[in-house]
Amino acid sequence: MPELPEVEITARLLDAALRGRRIEYARAPGINALKTFDPPLAELEGELVAAVRRRGKHLIVDSDGPAGGLTLLIHLMSAGRLQLYDTPAGSRDRTSRLLVGLDDGRELRLREFGSKQAAWVKLLRSGELEQDAALATLGPEAWPEPGGSSRVKELLDAPRPLHTLLRDQHVIAGIGRSWVDEILWQARLSPYKRGADLDAAEAGRLREAAVETLGAAIAHYERAVSLPIPDKLPMPLRVHRHEGEACPRCATTLRAVHFEDYVIAYCPACQTEGRVLKDRRLSRLLR
Repeated sequence: MPELPEVEITARLLDAALRGRRIEYARAPGINALKTFDPPLAELEGELVAAVRRRGKHLIVDSDGPAGGLTLLIHLMSAGRLQLYDTPAGSRDRTSRLLVGLDDGRELRLREFGSKQAAWVKLLRSGELEQDAALATLGPEAWPEPGGSSRVKELLDAPRPLHTLLRDQHVIAGIGRSWVDEILWQARLSPYKRGADLDAAEAGRLREAAVETLGAAIAHYERAVSLPIPDKLPMPLRVHRHEGEACPRCATTLRAVHFEDYVIAYCPACQTEGRVLKDRRLSRLLR
């Protein structure tokens, strides 16, 4: 799933390319993706793109014009991509969920791969955006500033594992299954440590790790990614997806805990005092 750094670079690149362009048409061939009916998509016609920005893992496309200001709120989920193309989609295209045509002939497309069709779009009046449940229930942004160490400690003060808490968008917005591993590794904290057990120093390390890790990823994308945005971004991961390799910091073999639909990656020496965490796959086999 695209997380904060991936959504941020997408917003930056599209904002630079689309700001000021007039919208010629808006269509939703993936009818299941469109979650609103009032205002209708047709009201976007004639609007000017005012900005493309991010909130948590959501993309926001603001417009100004005859309709008085409309906003597309988009969540890519696990397999969605928002990309800009030089020409409209062909009649055989089966991946597009939203098509927005522009006055220069280009087309903004929300595409989704796979069969789940979980990506979604809402068209809202500009004044309705912050009241929409998808944004109103989000926690503070993980980057650029989630708050001071005491604020982070307060946010995570719950008897739940850090790996779970940091991915809970109601607690803190923008972190998912890839970057949580990187952040916890950078902070030298176990993924299973409970948030309520964090001391002030650990909360400080965690806050610093989140800001530095996410900021470095965005800086990497600024150097490495340009339009057209590729389907798969070159994620600068050091721990996640590197099970069995040497830890970049201490050279201990990186380990992982496998669940049905995700993996926790960690360094035993740096994060769990040398303990190898139980792999859920083996646990199921032994039942």
